[in-house]
Amino acid sequence: MVTVLGSGDSLLRVIEKAFPAADIHVRGNEISAVGDAREVALIQRLFDEMMLVLRTGQPMTEDAVERSIAMLRASENGEGPEETPAQVLTQNILSSRGRTIRPKTLNQKRYVDAIDKHTIVFGIGPAGTGKTYLAMAKAVQALQSKQVNRIILTRPAVEAGERLGFLPGTLYEKIDPYLRPLYDALHDMLDPDSIPRLMAAGTIEVAPLAYMRGRTLNDAFIILDEAQNTSPEQMKMFLTRLGFESKIVITGDVTQVDLPNGTKSGLRQVQDILDGVEDVHFSRLTSHDVVRHKLVGRIVDAYEKYDSTHGTENGAHQGGRSKSGHKGK
Repeated sequence: MVTVLGSGDSLLRVIEKAFPAADIHVRGNEISAVGDAREVALIQRLFDEMMLVLRTGQPMTEDAVERSIAMLRASENGEGPEETPAQVLTQNILSSRGRTIRPKTLNQKRYVDAIDKHTIVFGIGPAGTGKTYLAMAKAVQALQSKQVNRIILTRPAVEAGERLGFLPGTLYEKIDPYLRPLYDALHDMLDPDSIPRLMAAGTIEVAPLAYMRGRTLNDAFIILDEAQNTSPEQMKMFLTRLGFESKIVITGDVTQVDLPNGTKSGLRQVQDILDGVEDVHFSRLTSHDVVRHKLVGRIVDAYEKYDSTHGTENGAHQGGRSKSGHKGK
């Protein structure tokens, strides 16, 4: 019962808060709920789903209970998916260094499933939705199961001409800050001691997008991160690198474009160009899929609300500033 109700009844409190009209009582090994028939049926389904998850040996968290309730409510309203909360929460992608990486939301599960089914997948959504992290977990899984021979991770080094030139050190040291988040994720998924060896052998390559030009990438799992900062020409160049037995995942957030004023985002444009093309899939994640601290989801929502009311004025101000900056240069 401790695993079902949580330490200090923490999970029970989450359930009681979500169903305020129902009375939930626990006596020994029995849980009873009294109230509106539909609410009681939902509570019963919730506990059934929790039991299915717990039987796999995976603990339930307050966050997982909240997400399960949201999925069940959506299902009851007819907007729900075929997948049950237990199916979403128990899908293991990669077990590494004592912990398992798995999707935590329905959209994340569909994104991961799309990577299995399609050759090119776009993961588009705000910060914290696990776009890059889950793609990298799938890449490491594909490498370990010998579906591919190498992993290639790349990002555009935005404003390279303006900012990197002023940083001290070699070209590699200047580019390194842009690629650091990719290394951090790799360290979560692989033995850190093995990473330099895999990189020296070319099994894992982390490089700026410019290094992809002129190459054909065969038998590889290729991830383009921060794709909102590619120009349309760079996006086309990258997509046409696809070789045999390879898979491409492109991730980005179209609301965080750092390109100079007047430059179109290749990620925004490609959605219109490739929409409906066979074996290309667009997975869209939202603030509901943010799996960082709960506050991150609220911050994303607050910024979206602000942008929708101040968008024109803010855009004009930023545009003017960029323009003058370019003039001086």
